[in-house]
Amino acid sequence: MDNIFSARVEAVRALMQSNGWDILILTGSDPHASEYPAPRWQQVYWVSGFTGEAGDLVITRDHAGLWTDTRYFIQANTQLAGTGIQLHKMRVPEQVPIPEWIASLQMEAPVIAVDGLCQTVSAIHTLQKAVPSATVVPVPDLLSTLWKDRPAIPSTPIITLGEDLTGESREAKIHWLRKWMMLQEVDAIFLTALDEIAWLLNVRGSDVDYNPLVISYLLVTMDDVYWFVRKDESQEPDEETQASFQELLSDEITLCAYEEAGIALSTFVHENVDRIFVDPGTLNIQLRATLEESGYDVLEGLSPIPLRKSVKNSVEIAGMREAHLEDGLAMEKFLYWLEGKIGQVDEWEAACKLQSFRAEIPGYRGDSFQTISAYGPGAALPHYVTPRNSAPVLEPHGLYLLDSGGQYLFGTTDITRTIPLGPCTALEKEDYTLVMKCHIDLSMAVFPVGTCGCHLDILARNPLWQTKRNFGHGTGHGVGFFLGVHEGPQEFRQNFNAYPYVPGIINTIEPGLYREGLHGVRHENVVLVRDAGTSEFGKWYSFETLTLCHYDTSVLVLDLMTPEEIAWLNAYNERVYRELSPRLPAEVAAWLREKTRPV
Repeated sequence: MDNIFSARVEAVRALMQSNGWDILILTGSDPHASEYPAPRWQQVYWVSGFTGEAGDLVITRDHAGLWTDTRYFIQANTQLAGTGIQLHKMRVPEQVPIPEWIASLQMEAPVIAVDGLCQTVSAIHTLQKAVPSATVVPVPDLLSTLWKDRPAIPSTPIITLGEDLTGESREAKIHWLRKWMMLQEVDAIFLTALDEIAWLLNVRGSDVDYNPLVISYLLVTMDDVYWFVRKDESQEPDEETQASFQELLSDEITLCAYEEAGIALSTFVHENVDRIFVDPGTLNIQLRATLEESGYDVLEGLSPIPLRKSVKNSVEIAGMREAHLEDGLAMEKFLYWLEGKIGQVDEWEAACKLQSFRAEIPGYRGDSFQTISAYGPGAALPHYVTPRNSAPVLEPHGLYLLDSGGQYLFGTTDITRTIPLGPCTALEKEDYTLVMKCHIDLSMAVFPVGTCGCHLDILARNPLWQTKRNFGHGTGHGVGFFLGVHEGPQEFRQNFNAYPYVPGIINTIEPGLYREGLHGVRHENVVLVRDAGTSEFGKWYSFETLTLCHYDTSVLVLDLMTPEEIAWLNAYNERVYRELSPRLPAEVAAWLREKTRPV
Protein backbone atom coordinates (compact mmCIF):
# COMPACT_ATOMS: atom_id res chain seq x y z
CA MET A 1 0.00 0.00 0.00
CA ASP A 2 3.09 2.19 0.07
CA ASN A 3 2.68 4.24 -3.10
CA ILE A 4 2.34 7.89 -4.05
CA PHE A 5 -1.45 7.82 -3.93
CA SER A 6 -1.76 6.17 -0.54
CA ALA A 7 0.67 8.83 0.71
CA ARG A 8 -1.55 11.54 -0.73
CA VAL A 9 -4.59 10.07 1.02
CA GLU A 10 -2.68 10.28 4.30
CA ALA A 11 -1.67 13.87 3.52
CA VAL A 12 -5.34 14.71 3.03
CA ARG A 13 -6.16 13.08 6.36
CA ALA A 14 -3.50 15.21 8.06
CA LEU A 15 -5.09 18.30 6.47
CA MET A 16 -8.49 17.16 7.75
CA GLN A 17 -7.21 16.63 11.27
CA SER A 18 -5.56 20.05 11.42
CA ASN A 19 -8.84 21.70 10.40
CA GLY A 20 -11.23 19.58 12.46
CA TRP A 21 -12.94 17.99 9.45
CA ASP A 22 -14.49 14.54 9.84
CA ILE A 23 -15.17 13.88 6.16
CA LEU A 24 -13.77 15.33 2.92
CA ILE A 25 -15.45 15.05 -0.48
CA LEU A 26 -13.72 15.66 -3.82
CA THR A 27 -15.60 15.61 -7.12
CA GLY A 28 -14.27 14.78 -10.54
CA SER A 29 -15.50 18.11 -11.87
CA ASP A 30 -14.59 21.82 -11.93
CA PRO A 31 -16.21 25.17 -10.97
CA HIS A 32 -18.58 24.80 -13.95
CA ALA A 33 -19.86 21.25 -13.31
CA SER A 34 -18.04 20.10 -16.44
CA GLU A 35 -17.95 16.44 -17.42
CA TYR A 36 -14.32 16.80 -18.51
CA PRO A 37 -12.33 19.12 -16.19
CA ALA A 38 -9.08 20.79 -17.20
CA PRO A 39 -5.94 19.39 -15.45
CA ARG A 40 -6.13 22.10 -12.79
CA TRP A 41 -9.29 20.55 -11.36
CA GLN A 42 -8.47 16.86 -11.73
CA GLN A 43 -8.31 16.52 -7.97
CA VAL A 44 -9.67 12.97 -7.80
CA TYR A 45 -6.89 11.83 -10.14
CA TRP A 46 -4.22 13.68 -8.16
CA VAL A 47 -5.22 11.99 -4.90
CA SER A 48 -6.22 8.52 -6.13
CA GLY A 49 -4.66 7.87 -9.55
CA PHE A 50 -8.09 7.10 -11.03
CA THR A 51 -8.30 8.52 -14.57
CA GLY A 52 -11.97 7.91 -15.39
CA GLU A 53 -14.16 10.89 -16.29
CA ALA A 54 -16.77 10.05 -13.65
CA GLY A 55 -15.57 9.56 -10.10
CA ASP A 56 -16.03 11.17 -6.68
CA LEU A 57 -13.73 10.59 -3.72
CA VAL A 58 -14.71 10.50 -0.03
CA ILE A 59 -12.09 10.37 2.70
CA THR A 60 -12.80 9.89 6.39
CA ARG A 61 -10.36 9.28 9.21
CA ASP A 62 -10.48 5.53 8.64
CA HIS A 63 -11.89 5.04 5.15
CA ALA A 64 -11.25 6.24 1.58
CA GLY A 65 -13.70 5.40 -1.18
CA LEU A 66 -14.16 6.14 -4.87
CA TRP A 67 -17.68 6.25 -6.30
CA THR A 68 -17.95 5.54 -10.03
CA ASP A 69 -20.30 3.81 -12.48
CA THR A 70 -20.29 0.58 -14.48
CA ARG A 71 -18.12 1.98 -17.28
CA TYR A 72 -15.13 2.13 -14.95
CA PHE A 73 -15.37 -0.79 -12.53
CA ILE A 74 -12.58 -2.84 -14.10
CA GLN A 75 -10.41 0.24 -14.61
CA ALA A 76 -10.96 1.45 -11.06
CA ASN A 77 -10.08 -1.92 -9.52
CA THR A 78 -6.78 -1.83 -11.40
CA GLN A 79 -5.89 1.80 -10.74
CA LEU A 80 -6.87 1.79 -7.07
CA ALA A 81 -4.81 -1.30 -6.23
CA GLY A 82 -2.34 -0.46 -3.49
CA THR A 83 -3.84 2.94 -2.68
CA GLY A 84 -6.06 1.83 0.17
CA ILE A 85 -9.05 3.34 -1.63
CA GLN A 86 -12.15 1.16 -1.89
CA LEU A 87 -14.38 1.07 -4.98
CA HIS A 88 -18.06 1.95 -4.41
CA LYS A 89 -20.20 0.93 -7.37
CA MET A 90 -22.88 3.18 -8.86
CA ARG A 91 -25.63 2.44 -11.41
CA VAL A 92 -26.11 -1.03 -9.98
CA PRO A 93 -29.15 -2.24 -7.99
CA GLU A 94 -27.22 -2.32 -4.70
CA GLN A 95 -25.70 1.16 -5.12
CA VAL A 96 -25.34 3.43 -2.07
CA PRO A 97 -24.74 7.04 -3.20
CA ILE A 98 -22.37 9.23 -1.21
CA PRO A 99 -25.01 11.14 0.82
CA GLU A 100 -26.72 7.91 1.92
CA TRP A 101 -23.36 6.29 2.69
CA ILE A 102 -22.36 9.20 4.92
CA ALA A 103 -25.74 9.03 6.64
CA SER A 104 -25.17 5.32 7.31
CA LEU A 105 -22.07 6.20 9.35
CA GLN A 106 -24.44 7.69 11.93
CA MET A 107 -21.88 10.29 12.97
CA GLU A 108 -23.16 12.94 15.34
CA ALA A 109 -23.00 16.36 13.64
CA PRO A 110 -20.16 15.53 11.22
CA VAL A 111 -18.10 18.35 9.72
CA ILE A 112 -17.84 17.76 5.97
CA ALA A 113 -15.27 19.69 3.92
CA VAL A 114 -15.78 20.21 0.19
CA ASP A 115 -14.08 22.28 -2.46
CA GLY A 116 -16.56 25.15 -2.66
CA LEU A 117 -15.66 25.83 -6.28
CA CYS A 118 -16.20 22.26 -7.41
CA GLN A 119 -19.40 21.29 -5.61
CA THR A 120 -22.73 22.26 -7.13
CA VAL A 121 -25.60 23.72 -5.18
CA SER A 122 -27.74 20.69 -6.08
CA ALA A 123 -25.15 18.26 -4.73
CA ILE A 124 -24.98 20.11 -1.41
CA HIS A 125 -28.78 20.25 -1.19
CA THR A 126 -28.85 16.45 -1.60
CA LEU A 127 -26.09 15.98 0.98
CA GLN A 128 -27.76 18.20 3.58
CA LYS A 129 -31.09 16.49 3.06
CA ALA A 130 -29.50 13.08 3.71
CA VAL A 131 -27.38 14.27 6.64
CA PRO A 132 -29.27 17.22 8.19
CA SER A 133 -26.99 17.32 11.24
CA ALA A 134 -23.88 17.87 9.12
CA THR A 135 -21.97 21.12 8.86
CA VAL A 136 -20.70 21.57 5.31
CA VAL A 137 -17.52 23.64 5.08
CA PRO A 138 -16.85 24.97 1.56
CA VAL A 139 -13.15 25.61 0.97
CA PRO A 140 -12.17 26.97 -2.45
CA ASP A 141 -9.16 25.24 -4.01
CA LEU A 142 -9.14 22.78 -1.14
CA LEU A 143 -5.97 20.93 -2.15
CA SER A 144 -3.79 23.93 -2.99
CA THR A 145 -1.67 23.59 0.16
CA LEU A 146 -0.83 19.99 -0.78
CA TRP A 147 -0.78 20.14 -4.59
CA LYS A 148 2.34 22.27 -5.04
CA ASP A 149 2.68 21.90 -8.83
CA ARG A 150 -1.02 22.34 -9.53
CA PRO A 151 -1.62 23.46 -13.14
CA ALA A 152 -2.81 27.00 -13.82
CA ILE A 153 -6.25 27.92 -15.12
CA PRO A 154 -5.94 27.30 -18.87
CA SER A 155 -6.21 30.12 -21.38
CA THR A 156 -6.24 29.18 -25.06
CA PRO A 157 -7.09 31.13 -28.25
CA ILE A 158 -10.73 32.11 -28.61
CA ILE A 159 -12.61 32.18 -31.91
CA THR A 160 -16.09 33.43 -32.77
CA LEU A 161 -18.38 31.58 -35.17
CA GLY A 162 -20.43 33.45 -37.73
CA GLU A 163 -24.11 33.01 -38.40
CA ASP A 164 -23.17 31.10 -41.56
CA LEU A 165 -21.98 28.27 -39.30
CA THR A 166 -24.32 28.55 -36.31
CA GLY A 167 -27.51 29.60 -38.07
CA GLU A 168 -28.27 32.19 -35.39
CA SER A 169 -26.39 35.27 -34.21
CA ARG A 170 -25.42 35.86 -30.59
CA GLU A 171 -27.65 38.96 -30.63
CA ALA A 172 -30.66 36.82 -31.55
CA LYS A 173 -29.82 34.26 -28.86
CA ILE A 174 -29.41 36.92 -26.18
CA HIS A 175 -32.70 38.52 -27.26
CA TRP A 176 -34.41 35.11 -26.89
CA LEU A 177 -32.85 34.67 -23.44
CA ARG A 178 -34.02 38.10 -22.29
CA LYS A 179 -37.57 37.31 -23.36
CA TRP A 180 -37.34 34.14 -21.29
CA MET A 181 -36.03 36.20 -18.33
CA MET A 182 -39.03 38.51 -18.62
CA LEU A 183 -41.37 35.55 -18.39
CA GLN A 184 -39.52 34.36 -15.28
CA GLU A 185 -39.67 37.88 -13.84
CA VAL A 186 -35.94 38.02 -13.15
CA ASP A 187 -33.48 40.86 -13.73
CA ALA A 188 -30.52 38.67 -14.64
CA ILE A 189 -29.31 35.13 -15.28
CA PHE A 190 -25.89 33.91 -14.19
CA LEU A 191 -24.53 31.16 -16.44
CA THR A 192 -21.73 28.87 -15.32
CA ALA A 193 -21.90 25.84 -17.67
CA LEU A 194 -19.19 26.23 -20.30
CA ASP A 195 -21.14 24.72 -23.20
CA GLU A 196 -24.10 27.03 -22.50
CA ILE A 197 -21.84 30.10 -22.59
CA ALA A 198 -20.11 28.94 -25.78
CA TRP A 199 -23.47 28.32 -27.48
CA LEU A 200 -24.99 31.64 -26.41
CA LEU A 201 -22.01 33.79 -27.45
CA ASN A 202 -21.05 31.71 -30.52
CA VAL A 203 -17.51 31.40 -29.18
CA ARG A 204 -15.17 28.43 -29.06
CA GLY A 205 -11.78 27.71 -27.50
CA SER A 206 -9.76 24.72 -26.30
CA ASP A 207 -9.38 25.27 -22.57
CA VAL A 208 -10.62 21.71 -21.97
CA ASP A 209 -9.17 18.76 -23.87
CA TYR A 210 -11.41 17.56 -26.72
CA ASN A 211 -14.07 20.18 -25.88
CA PRO A 212 -14.06 23.52 -27.78
CA LEU A 213 -14.86 25.49 -24.64
CA VAL A 214 -13.68 28.64 -22.89
CA ILE A 215 -13.44 28.59 -19.09
CA SER A 216 -15.57 31.55 -18.05
CA TYR A 217 -18.75 32.81 -16.38
CA LEU A 218 -21.48 34.90 -18.00
CA LEU A 219 -23.95 37.35 -16.48
CA VAL A 220 -26.83 38.53 -18.66
CA THR A 221 -29.03 41.38 -17.42
CA MET A 222 -31.85 43.12 -19.26
CA ASP A 223 -29.38 45.78 -20.42
CA ASP A 224 -25.87 44.32 -20.25
CA VAL A 225 -23.81 41.20 -20.80
CA TYR A 226 -20.68 40.59 -18.69
CA TRP A 227 -18.29 37.83 -19.77
CA PHE A 228 -15.78 36.85 -17.08
CA VAL A 229 -13.13 35.36 -19.32
CA ARG A 230 -9.80 37.17 -19.10
CA LYS A 231 -7.29 34.88 -17.34
CA ASP A 232 -4.10 36.96 -17.18
CA GLU A 233 -4.45 40.71 -17.65
CA SER A 234 -0.65 41.08 -17.77
CA GLN A 235 -0.42 39.15 -21.04
CA GLU A 236 -1.56 40.44 -24.41
CA PRO A 237 -4.10 38.10 -26.01
CA ASP A 238 -3.10 36.27 -29.21
CA GLU A 239 -4.30 37.69 -32.54
CA GLU A 240 -7.22 35.27 -32.85
CA THR A 241 -8.45 36.12 -29.36
CA GLN A 242 -7.95 39.86 -29.88
CA ALA A 243 -10.09 39.73 -33.01
CA SER A 244 -12.76 37.78 -31.15
CA PHE A 245 -12.71 40.23 -28.24
CA GLN A 246 -13.10 43.18 -30.60
CA GLU A 247 -16.09 41.51 -32.23
CA LEU A 248 -17.67 40.83 -28.84
CA LEU A 249 -17.00 44.39 -27.65
CA SER A 250 -18.69 45.73 -30.79
CA ASP A 251 -21.74 43.67 -29.79
CA GLU A 252 -21.66 45.40 -26.38
CA ILE A 253 -20.33 42.38 -24.47
CA THR A 254 -18.30 43.62 -21.48
CA LEU A 255 -15.14 41.55 -20.95
CA CYS A 256 -14.01 41.01 -17.36
CA ALA A 257 -11.39 39.02 -15.48
CA TYR A 258 -12.36 35.42 -14.70
CA GLU A 259 -11.44 35.77 -11.03
CA GLU A 260 -13.66 38.84 -10.65
CA ALA A 261 -16.98 37.02 -11.10
CA GLY A 262 -17.60 36.83 -7.36
CA ILE A 263 -16.58 40.46 -6.80
CA ALA A 264 -18.80 41.61 -9.65
CA LEU A 265 -21.79 39.75 -8.31
CA SER A 266 -21.40 41.44 -4.95
CA THR A 267 -20.69 44.97 -6.21
CA PHE A 268 -21.08 46.65 -9.54
CA VAL A 269 -24.20 44.97 -10.93
CA HIS A 270 -26.20 45.06 -7.71
CA GLU A 271 -27.70 48.48 -8.39
CA ASN A 272 -29.52 47.19 -11.50
CA VAL A 273 -30.23 43.62 -10.44
CA ASP A 274 -32.44 42.45 -7.62
CA ARG A 275 -33.75 39.04 -8.70
CA ILE A 276 -31.25 36.70 -10.33
CA PHE A 277 -31.75 33.25 -11.89
CA VAL A 278 -29.24 30.43 -11.41
CA ASP A 279 -29.14 26.73 -12.22
CA PRO A 280 -28.23 24.81 -9.03
CA GLY A 281 -27.08 21.88 -11.14
CA THR A 282 -24.13 23.87 -12.50
CA LEU A 283 -23.62 26.76 -10.05
CA ASN A 284 -20.93 26.08 -7.44
CA ILE A 285 -21.71 26.73 -3.79
CA GLN A 286 -18.94 29.31 -3.43
CA LEU A 287 -20.67 31.68 -5.84
CA ARG A 288 -24.09 30.75 -4.45
CA ALA A 289 -22.86 31.94 -1.04
CA THR A 290 -21.69 35.20 -2.62
CA LEU A 291 -25.17 35.80 -4.03
CA GLU A 292 -26.76 35.17 -0.65
CA GLU A 293 -24.31 37.42 1.19
CA SER A 294 -24.93 40.18 -1.35
CA GLY A 295 -28.67 40.22 -0.68
CA TYR A 296 -30.00 39.05 -4.05
CA ASP A 297 -33.38 37.43 -4.45
CA VAL A 298 -32.13 34.17 -5.99
CA LEU A 299 -34.41 32.02 -8.14
CA GLU A 300 -33.13 28.49 -8.71
CA GLY A 301 -34.24 26.37 -11.64
CA LEU A 302 -33.18 24.56 -14.80
CA SER A 303 -31.34 26.71 -17.31
CA PRO A 304 -33.36 27.11 -20.52
CA ILE A 305 -30.27 26.81 -22.72
CA PRO A 306 -29.62 23.01 -22.81
CA LEU A 307 -33.09 22.27 -24.16
CA ARG A 308 -32.86 25.06 -26.74
CA LYS A 309 -29.37 24.15 -28.01
CA SER A 310 -30.20 20.43 -28.17
CA VAL A 311 -32.65 21.16 -31.01
CA LYS A 312 -30.43 21.99 -33.97
CA ASN A 313 -31.47 24.55 -36.57
CA SER A 314 -31.30 23.88 -40.31
CA VAL A 315 -27.79 25.36 -40.67
CA GLU A 316 -26.45 23.25 -37.79
CA ILE A 317 -28.10 20.13 -39.22
CA ALA A 318 -26.52 20.77 -42.61
CA GLY A 319 -23.15 21.22 -40.92
CA MET A 320 -23.56 17.99 -38.96
CA ARG A 321 -24.40 16.12 -42.16
CA GLU A 322 -21.24 17.50 -43.74
CA ALA A 323 -19.18 16.56 -40.68
CA HIS A 324 -20.40 12.96 -40.77
CA LEU A 325 -19.76 12.69 -44.50
CA GLU A 326 -16.18 13.92 -44.11
CA ASP A 327 -15.68 11.80 -41.01
CA GLY A 328 -16.98 8.75 -42.83
CA LEU A 329 -14.42 9.22 -45.59
CA ALA A 330 -11.66 9.33 -42.98
CA MET A 331 -13.03 6.21 -41.27
CA GLU A 332 -13.21 4.18 -44.48
CA LYS A 333 -9.67 5.18 -45.49
CA PHE A 334 -8.52 4.12 -42.05
CA LEU A 335 -10.35 0.77 -42.12
CA TYR A 336 -8.87 0.02 -45.55
CA TRP A 337 -5.39 0.86 -44.22
CA LEU A 338 -5.98 -1.20 -41.08
CA GLU A 339 -6.84 -4.35 -43.01
CA GLY A 340 -3.37 -4.35 -44.51
CA LYS A 341 -1.65 -3.72 -41.17
CA ILE A 342 -3.20 -6.36 -38.90
CA GLY A 343 -0.48 -8.02 -36.86
CA GLN A 344 1.91 -5.12 -37.52
CA VAL A 345 0.45 -2.23 -35.50
CA ASP A 346 -0.72 -1.79 -31.92
CA GLU A 347 -3.75 -0.03 -30.44
CA TRP A 348 -1.96 3.30 -30.01
CA GLU A 349 -0.50 3.34 -33.52
CA ALA A 350 -3.93 2.61 -34.97
CA ALA A 351 -5.51 5.47 -33.01
CA CYS A 352 -2.80 7.88 -34.22
CA LYS A 353 -3.30 6.81 -37.83
CA LEU A 354 -7.04 7.46 -37.62
CA GLN A 355 -6.34 10.91 -36.21
CA SER A 356 -4.03 11.63 -39.13
CA PHE A 357 -6.83 10.85 -41.60
CA ARG A 358 -9.19 13.19 -39.74
CA ALA A 359 -6.54 15.92 -39.61
CA GLU A 360 -6.59 16.05 -43.43
CA ILE A 361 -10.17 17.35 -43.36
CA PRO A 362 -10.47 21.17 -43.74
CA GLY A 363 -12.08 22.55 -40.60
CA TYR A 364 -10.75 19.79 -38.32
CA ARG A 365 -10.18 21.16 -34.81
CA GLY A 366 -9.12 18.01 -32.98
CA ASP A 367 -10.74 14.83 -31.72
CA SER A 368 -14.01 15.03 -29.79
CA PHE A 369 -12.72 12.71 -27.05
CA GLN A 370 -9.74 10.44 -26.43
CA THR A 371 -9.98 7.60 -28.91
CA ILE A 372 -10.82 4.24 -27.36
CA SER A 373 -8.69 1.81 -29.35
CA ALA A 374 -9.18 -1.54 -27.64
CA TYR A 375 -8.33 -5.04 -28.81
CA GLY A 376 -9.64 -8.20 -27.16
CA PRO A 377 -9.80 -7.98 -23.34
CA GLY A 378 -9.20 -4.21 -23.39
CA ALA A 379 -12.53 -3.74 -25.16
CA ALA A 380 -14.30 -5.17 -22.11
CA LEU A 381 -13.64 -1.80 -20.45
CA PRO A 382 -16.26 0.56 -21.96
CA HIS A 383 -13.96 3.57 -21.41
CA TYR A 384 -10.63 1.83 -21.92
CA VAL A 385 -7.59 4.12 -21.91
CA THR A 386 -5.27 3.11 -24.74
CA PRO A 387 -1.65 2.98 -23.50
CA ARG A 388 0.93 5.00 -25.40
CA ASN A 389 3.68 2.52 -24.64
CA SER A 390 3.57 -1.25 -24.99
CA ALA A 391 0.00 -1.21 -26.26
CA PRO A 392 -1.40 -4.59 -27.36
CA VAL A 393 -0.75 -5.51 -30.98
CA LEU A 394 -3.82 -5.98 -33.18
CA GLU A 395 -3.58 -9.69 -33.92
CA PRO A 396 -5.26 -11.42 -36.90
CA HIS A 397 -8.14 -12.86 -34.89
CA GLY A 398 -10.87 -11.66 -32.54
CA LEU A 399 -12.58 -8.29 -32.15
CA TYR A 400 -11.14 -4.76 -32.10
CA LEU A 401 -13.34 -1.96 -30.68
CA LEU A 402 -12.69 1.57 -31.96
CA ASP A 403 -14.69 4.45 -30.44
CA SER A 404 -13.66 7.86 -31.77
CA GLY A 405 -14.86 11.20 -33.05
CA GLY A 406 -13.83 14.54 -34.49
CA GLN A 407 -14.43 18.22 -33.81
CA TYR A 408 -14.96 20.30 -36.93
CA LEU A 409 -15.92 23.93 -37.41
CA PHE A 410 -19.17 22.62 -38.89
CA GLY A 411 -20.01 19.79 -36.48
CA THR A 412 -19.06 17.06 -34.02
CA THR A 413 -18.90 13.30 -34.61
CA ASP A 414 -18.91 10.17 -32.45
CA ILE A 415 -18.67 6.67 -33.93
CA THR A 416 -17.89 3.18 -32.69
CA ARG A 417 -17.07 0.22 -34.87
CA THR A 418 -16.28 -3.24 -33.58
CA ILE A 419 -14.01 -4.75 -36.21
CA PRO A 420 -13.35 -8.49 -36.74
CA LEU A 421 -9.60 -8.81 -37.37
CA GLY A 422 -9.80 -12.44 -38.45
CA PRO A 423 -11.41 -15.66 -37.21
CA CYS A 424 -13.73 -15.12 -34.24
CA THR A 425 -15.09 -17.52 -31.65
CA ALA A 426 -18.73 -18.57 -31.67
CA LEU A 427 -19.32 -16.42 -28.59
CA GLU A 428 -17.72 -13.37 -30.19
CA LYS A 429 -19.92 -13.81 -33.26
CA GLU A 430 -23.06 -14.23 -31.17
CA ASP A 431 -22.33 -11.18 -29.02
CA TYR A 432 -21.49 -9.13 -32.12
CA THR A 433 -24.79 -10.11 -33.73
CA LEU A 434 -26.98 -9.52 -30.69
CA VAL A 435 -25.56 -6.02 -30.16
CA MET A 436 -26.10 -5.33 -33.87
CA LYS A 437 -29.76 -6.33 -33.45
CA CYS A 438 -30.04 -3.92 -30.51
CA HIS A 439 -28.54 -1.10 -32.55
CA ILE A 440 -30.76 -1.72 -35.56
CA ASP A 441 -33.97 -2.15 -33.57
CA LEU A 442 -33.64 1.30 -31.99
CA SER A 443 -32.48 2.85 -35.28
CA MET A 444 -35.69 1.62 -36.94
CA ALA A 445 -37.96 3.07 -34.23
CA VAL A 446 -41.08 5.06 -35.10
CA PHE A 447 -42.59 6.76 -32.06
CA PRO A 448 -45.35 9.24 -31.17
CA VAL A 449 -44.99 12.81 -29.94
CA GLY A 450 -44.05 12.94 -26.27
CA THR A 451 -41.84 9.85 -26.28
CA CYS A 452 -38.79 10.06 -24.02
CA GLY A 453 -35.48 8.24 -24.12
CA CYS A 454 -36.37 5.99 -21.20
CA HIS A 455 -39.38 4.76 -23.22
CA LEU A 456 -37.19 3.84 -26.23
CA ASP A 457 -34.23 2.36 -24.36
CA ILE A 458 -35.79 -1.11 -24.17
CA LEU A 459 -35.57 -1.42 -27.96
CA ALA A 460 -31.78 -1.39 -27.69
CA ARG A 461 -31.70 -3.98 -24.89
CA ASN A 462 -34.42 -6.52 -25.67
CA PRO A 463 -32.31 -8.78 -27.94
CA LEU A 464 -29.71 -8.98 -25.16
CA TRP A 465 -32.27 -9.40 -22.39
CA GLN A 466 -33.84 -12.31 -24.25
CA THR A 467 -30.54 -14.13 -23.76
CA LYS A 468 -30.03 -12.75 -20.22
CA ARG A 469 -27.25 -10.37 -21.28
CA ASN A 470 -26.99 -6.65 -20.65
CA PHE A 471 -24.77 -3.58 -20.58
CA GLY A 472 -24.40 -1.07 -17.77
CA HIS A 473 -24.06 2.26 -19.55
CA GLY A 474 -26.61 4.45 -21.26
CA THR A 475 -27.71 3.63 -24.80
CA GLY A 476 -27.20 7.10 -26.25
CA HIS A 477 -26.51 10.76 -25.56
CA GLY A 478 -27.01 14.06 -27.32
CA VAL A 479 -24.20 15.46 -29.45
CA GLY A 480 -23.40 19.17 -29.62
CA PHE A 481 -22.74 21.27 -32.70
CA PHE A 482 -18.96 21.85 -32.57
CA LEU A 483 -19.40 21.57 -28.82
CA GLY A 484 -19.33 18.75 -26.27
CA VAL A 485 -19.68 15.26 -27.69
CA HIS A 486 -22.01 14.58 -24.73
CA GLU A 487 -24.95 16.90 -24.19
CA GLY A 488 -28.44 16.73 -22.75
CA PRO A 489 -31.02 16.99 -21.55
CA GLN A 490 -32.35 14.07 -23.62
CA GLU A 491 -30.72 10.65 -23.45
CA PHE A 492 -31.43 6.98 -24.10
CA ARG A 493 -31.16 5.42 -20.65
CA GLN A 494 -33.25 3.28 -18.33
CA ASN A 495 -33.38 6.06 -15.73
CA PHE A 496 -36.49 8.21 -15.94
CA ASN A 497 -35.93 11.37 -17.98
CA ALA A 498 -38.98 13.51 -18.76
CA TYR A 499 -37.54 15.31 -21.81
CA PRO A 500 -39.16 14.02 -25.03
CA TYR A 501 -37.40 13.62 -28.35
CA VAL A 502 -38.39 16.17 -31.00
CA PRO A 503 -37.19 16.85 -34.56
CA GLY A 504 -33.78 18.50 -34.67
CA ILE A 505 -32.26 16.57 -31.76
CA ILE A 506 -29.06 14.73 -32.62
CA ASN A 507 -28.23 11.65 -30.52
CA THR A 508 -26.08 8.55 -30.49
CA ILE A 509 -27.34 4.97 -30.50
CA GLU A 510 -24.65 2.79 -28.91
CA PRO A 511 -25.64 -0.48 -27.22
CA GLY A 512 -22.82 -2.76 -26.13
CA LEU A 513 -21.80 -5.95 -24.35
CA TYR A 514 -18.65 -6.57 -22.30
CA ARG A 515 -17.07 -9.79 -21.06
CA GLU A 516 -14.23 -9.19 -18.62
CA GLY A 517 -10.99 -10.78 -19.77
CA LEU A 518 -12.41 -11.72 -23.18
CA HIS A 519 -13.85 -9.02 -25.43
CA GLY A 520 -16.22 -6.09 -25.80
CA VAL A 521 -18.71 -5.14 -28.51
CA ARG A 522 -20.29 -1.75 -29.21
CA HIS A 523 -21.99 -0.47 -32.36
CA GLU A 524 -22.58 3.28 -32.51
CA ASN A 525 -24.07 5.73 -34.98
CA VAL A 526 -25.28 9.31 -34.61
CA VAL A 527 -28.91 9.91 -35.58
CA LEU A 528 -31.17 12.91 -36.19
CA VAL A 529 -34.77 12.95 -34.97
CA ARG A 530 -37.08 13.74 -37.90
CA ASP A 531 -40.78 14.07 -38.68
CA ALA A 532 -42.32 10.73 -39.71
CA GLY A 533 -45.78 12.01 -40.61
CA THR A 534 -49.25 12.09 -39.07
CA SER A 535 -51.99 9.48 -38.76
CA GLU A 536 -55.38 9.44 -37.14
CA PHE A 537 -53.46 8.53 -33.95
CA GLY A 538 -51.35 11.67 -33.97
CA LYS A 539 -47.91 12.87 -35.01
CA TRP A 540 -44.94 10.51 -35.34
CA TYR A 541 -41.15 10.77 -35.37
CA SER A 542 -38.27 8.53 -36.50
CA PHE A 543 -34.49 8.62 -36.88
CA GLU A 544 -32.25 9.56 -39.79
CA THR A 545 -28.77 8.06 -39.45
CA LEU A 546 -26.07 10.69 -39.98
CA THR A 547 -23.00 8.48 -39.49
CA LEU A 548 -21.60 7.10 -42.74
CA CYS A 549 -19.31 4.10 -42.24
CA HIS A 550 -20.06 0.49 -43.11
CA TYR A 551 -20.73 -2.27 -40.62
CA ASP A 552 -18.72 -5.46 -41.07
CA THR A 553 -21.14 -8.32 -41.80
CA SER A 554 -18.56 -11.14 -42.03
CA VAL A 555 -19.12 -12.49 -38.50
CA LEU A 556 -22.88 -12.02 -38.23
CA VAL A 557 -24.97 -15.01 -37.20
CA LEU A 558 -27.76 -14.37 -39.67
CA ASP A 559 -30.04 -16.98 -38.12
CA LEU A 560 -30.33 -14.68 -35.08
CA MET A 561 -31.51 -11.72 -37.16
CA THR A 562 -34.97 -10.90 -38.50
CA PRO A 563 -35.56 -10.16 -42.19
CA GLU A 564 -36.32 -6.54 -41.27
CA GLU A 565 -32.99 -6.17 -39.43
CA ILE A 566 -31.07 -7.67 -42.34
CA ALA A 567 -32.88 -5.36 -44.77
CA TRP A 568 -32.00 -2.30 -42.66
CA LEU A 569 -28.34 -3.30 -42.49
CA ASN A 570 -28.11 -3.99 -46.22
CA ALA A 571 -29.77 -0.66 -47.02
CA TYR A 572 -27.46 1.21 -44.63
CA ASN A 573 -24.29 -0.34 -46.04
CA GLU A 574 -25.48 0.34 -49.58
CA ARG A 575 -26.11 3.99 -48.69
CA VAL A 576 -22.61 4.25 -47.20
CA TYR A 577 -21.10 2.95 -50.44
CA ARG A 578 -23.27 5.15 -52.62
CA GLU A 579 -22.49 8.37 -50.74
CA LEU A 580 -18.81 7.81 -49.98
CA SER A 581 -17.41 5.91 -52.95
CA PRO A 582 -17.34 8.87 -55.40
CA ARG A 583 -14.90 10.68 -53.09
CA LEU A 584 -12.73 7.74 -52.07
CA PRO A 585 -9.51 6.64 -53.81
CA ALA A 586 -10.31 3.97 -56.43
CA GLU A 587 -8.75 1.13 -54.46
CA VAL A 588 -10.63 2.09 -51.29
CA ALA A 589 -13.92 2.41 -53.19
CA ALA A 590 -13.43 -1.05 -54.71
CA TRP A 591 -12.66 -2.50 -51.29
CA LEU A 592 -15.75 -0.79 -49.82
CA ARG A 593 -17.91 -2.24 -52.59
CA GLU A 594 -16.99 -5.73 -51.42
CA LYS A 595 -17.51 -4.85 -47.76
CA THR A 596 -21.04 -3.57 -48.41
CA ARG A 597 -22.40 -6.45 -50.50
CA PRO A 598 -25.83 -7.57 -49.24
CA VAL A 599 -25.89 -10.47 -46.81
